[in-house]
Amino acid sequence: MSSDDRDPGPATATNAATDPLQQALLEQAVIFEHAGVGIGIFQARVIVRCNQTFAEMFGYDNPLQMVGLSSIALHQDEATFKAFGRAAYPVMATGLHFREEFQMRRRNGQLFWVSASGKLIDPHNTTSGAVWIIDDISERKASESALKTVVTEQQLIFDNAMVGIVYLKDRQVTRCNRAFEALFGYGPGELQGSSSRQWYLSEEDWLQAGRDCYEPLAAGRTFAGDMLLRRKDGSPLYCEVRSKAIDSSNLAEGSIWITMDITARRQAQDALIRIQIDLERRVRERTEQLSSTVRELKLRMQEQLEAEIRIQRMAHFDALTGLPNRILLRDRCSQALSLAQRSSEPLAVMFLDLDHFKKVNDSLGHRVGDALLVALSHRLRETVRDPDTVSRLGGDEFVLVLPTTDAAGAAHLAEKLLRCVGQPFQIESHELTVTPSLGIAMFPADGADFDALCKCADAAMYQAKHDGRNAFRFYTAEMHARSDRNLQLENALRRALEREQLSLHYQPQVALASGRIIGAEALLRWQHPEFGAVSPAEFIPVAESSGLILPIGEWVLHTGCSQLKAWIDGGMAPITLSVNLSAVQFRHPDLSQMVGRMLDQVGLPAQYLELELTEGAAMLDPVAAVAVMDRLHQRGVRMSIDDFGTGYSSLSYLKRFRAHKLKIDQSFVRDLTDDPNDRAIVSAIISLANSLDMLTIAEGVETAGQLEFLQGRGCNEAQGYHISRPLPAAQFLEFVQRYDD
Repeated sequence: MSSDDRDPGPATATNAATDPLQQALLEQAVIFEHAGVGIGIFQARVIVRCNQTFAEMFGYDNPLQMVGLSSIALHQDEATFKAFGRAAYPVMATGLHFREEFQMRRRNGQLFWVSASGKLIDPHNTTSGAVWIIDDISERKASESALKTVVTEQQLIFDNAMVGIVYLKDRQVTRCNRAFEALFGYGPGELQGSSSRQWYLSEEDWLQAGRDCYEPLAAGRTFAGDMLLRRKDGSPLYCEVRSKAIDSSNLAEGSIWITMDITARRQAQDALIRIQIDLERRVRERTEQLSSTVRELKLRMQEQLEAEIRIQRMAHFDALTGLPNRILLRDRCSQALSLAQRSSEPLAVMFLDLDHFKKVNDSLGHRVGDALLVALSHRLRETVRDPDTVSRLGGDEFVLVLPTTDAAGAAHLAEKLLRCVGQPFQIESHELTVTPSLGIAMFPADGADFDALCKCADAAMYQAKHDGRNAFRFYTAEMHARSDRNLQLENALRRALEREQLSLHYQPQVALASGRIIGAEALLRWQHPEFGAVSPAEFIPVAESSGLILPIGEWVLHTGCSQLKAWIDGGMAPITLSVNLSAVQFRHPDLSQMVGRMLDQVGLPAQYLELELTEGAAMLDPVAAVAVMDRLHQRGVRMSIDDFGTGYSSLSYLKRFRAHKLKIDQSFVRDLTDDPNDRAIVSAIISLANSLDMLTIAEGVETAGQLEFLQGRGCNEAQGYHISRPLPAAQFLEFVQRYDD
């Protein structure tokens, strides 16, 4: 199955129940989804992942709605966003956390306060992104603002009260207001640190006041009474005095005293009432905070318990569909095989994969795709017998173990599955029709254990896809032979570079307006001493699946650029070298650095290199594709989209791709002179490219009629057998010299 047909899904390694790494990943997922704070992962200032709390915090229903969203949308405005970046990333680049409290913007435009903590995933590679933990502190900020207002009000009362207020500790003044000083005739600050004895008429009065006041203070009561005191000048002063211990359990903390003349009694009472109300409010708020904390702790304990139960279930069952996972499947299949061996009964293993399921996820989203898989699992369970096992390995891959089932019975069930799966599914507002491809392996003819039978059924399923999909195939020896051929090619390909079996041919590219050769596409060829000339269509997929495409691709780039540099140094007019990139190369994180190093080594200006990427490869991960194209564009390397129109594209991403050229696939060019549909498609591609300020090049031009049509529609460039076949380097140079003459 090609990469377009199968979604690898989550890891399905065996023994997941006892694998510490798997357990850690599951626990990490639980923490991520159930953390009490918002967690977001950003790459290139774009959200690539976040949890439900993060999405709800910014006004979204679920995390998927935020994927791909630029982080600038979360800030007040662009200026604030840039200022935040200048403050945060120098700190994060050193490997440290950046912490700050500031205002952010919800989806509806409302601003709210957050406490944010960010850290780069890898400070040495900023493209790996950053993790931000966001906590909504709007309520705390509101409380702090209210508290500040209260404190300010209290200070205003203290400074501007019509009554005298004094704080005493050990009966000495620690603080008093101006009204108190004025009341007793003292200047500003004159009473600071002095004894309260000085405003009493006599020593005995002072001692008696202590006996009268400190007994109720020690009991936590307020002392209130009228006293005859004296001013600084010795004149008597009648005051109503009220006093309160700061901490009745520890009188050493001091007390607060309010003094006023009789006319100011009401003002003093009101001030004391306000203070009492404020103290009671703060106690209530603190009590509510503690109650909320207790409730939250109970909730988290319950969530943790439920998570542990889910983890235990996930050890043996698929989390999405509830079907047995690979671990339970292996156990049930082993038991069924043991019984089949003892009773000499047949057994079938069936591998089921949906055709083009990835398009459902890409076009309608993973939520709809998951719902489709759940509905499919119900149909599968309703179609098989009770002793049969239906399991999900991951993605859209299902395995059925069918005890006491011979080849005829397996074929009959396969036909039923084709019919039942092919019936439309009603998922939300969408009516979806999907088709399966089925592969069948039989015990004991095709294998005696779980792994062997699964491998054979998988190979048979691939054959069903190769034969057109929506079908079933039994495993055959021919499939085994094809697998052996691929293995032979892979082993031979590993030595092809060092044995100099690989070479490049160059196909000229012509500008249709001037008729001059303006470029060449480098095409890889493999001449093996035993296999002969191996078709790229056969060995390129082998190279991609084995990882050999990376060293081979780098060799193609270096060889092609070195050849172009040699031609230019030899006097040939500069042209553009076009080199194809596979999806594996394009996803490699070191691609742009490798291209830059290679160009520096060869000494070729970047403007003469054009990298071709197929439309399908670009749309596998369009967000990442945009980032890679941006980096290559910054190095001066041009990008073109190959085989345009044959895959699935999103115009919203196409306009963001740093591509300057669209290559019209030869399947549309081949019948241009006869097929009006192909003419319409080609005309539309050229118009689209013009509107996006892109060039177009048509491949596979084989007739003068095709060339004339392309020129008439404004196509910029062309290549194909009508101009020239791909040529070895020496013959290409001769062709260019003759063509230009």
